[in-house]
Amino acid sequence: MDGHVVVALGPVDPDTVGHILGDRVTFVTHPTPDDLAVAEGAIVRADRIVDEDFLVRAPRLRVIARTGVGVDLVDVAAATARGIPVVITPQSGSRAVAEGVLAMTLHLVKRLRPLTDLVREGRWAERNALPVGDLDGATMGIVGHGRIGRRVGELASAFGMRTLAYDPYSPPPPDVACADLGELAEASDVLTLHVPLTESTHHLVGEDLLSRVKPGTILVNCGRGGLLDPDATLIALELGRLAGVGLDVFDPEPAVHHPLFDHPDVVLTPHLMGMTSRAMTLTFVDAARGVADVLAGRPPAAVANPDWNHRKATA
Repeated sequence: MDGHVVVALGPVDPDTVGHILGDRVTFVTHPTPDDLAVAEGAIVRADRIVDEDFLVRAPRLRVIARTGVGVDLVDVAAATARGIPVVITPQSGSRAVAEGVLAMTLHLVKRLRPLTDLVREGRWAERNALPVGDLDGATMGIVGHGRIGRRVGELASAFGMRTLAYDPYSPPPPDVACADLGELAEASDVLTLHVPLTESTHHLVGEDLLSRVKPGTILVNCGRGGLLDPDATLIALELGRLAGVGLDVFDPEPAVHHPLFDHPDVVLTPHLMGMTSRAMTLTFVDAARGVADVLAGRPPAAVANPDWNHRKATA
């Protein structure tokens, strides 16, 4: 087959990526084993596995482009050993995820679910029994001050919120920095999670941290499901330490039912706050650009394995 073969693992819009990959690339949306055997690039959705077995079945692979930033299901070490860059797309969904954080926060602070039930059920006279909160004058505590965390801060500021941030990997600016996670929890009215999931951050939000939040705190997790201990979170809700919880991510995914899901002050979405129509288009564009860059011998804009062997991949 003339030119290059690039395959999709999971649904990828061919019209969006085709013009970026170029005329010399054949883009295969539903690859067969024969397609994998000659594929030089792959655009991979978040729920698809790229492991040693896949790499063996795709011996000519030169680049993997992951739509998003999480590489939990990609064997990055195996790809690196073969000189294959794992392209990520950190810019495309950041704003959409940040908007999701504010959407969940507003939903919970403004008590939209119970107030909707009140009107629907003809209980108008009970409206004063449901206190409605404000973002204006409240404090947004941001755990992880990368692209998404910074954007959350910008949006929160537009609502008149004070912002504080804690990041164990990259210290935030002094005007918003909080050196200790516990101090951040004590000072925040809303706590939002945006750090990577590692051994040290697994169940970062657990019994110890939740014992330090101020009563009535809102907790939002649009980062990674494993950052939060659901058992401890449910207890904190029942005790009133948390007034509401918003979850877009779960451990595992697809989500397995947990009693936390049934609490009336919990709002749930199936890991798609970063998958708005505009964000998905931008993600596909960035992934395709990463593939095109590598196939043309150019370094891609962002990779999960910065130590990949560029010479081997482009030989």
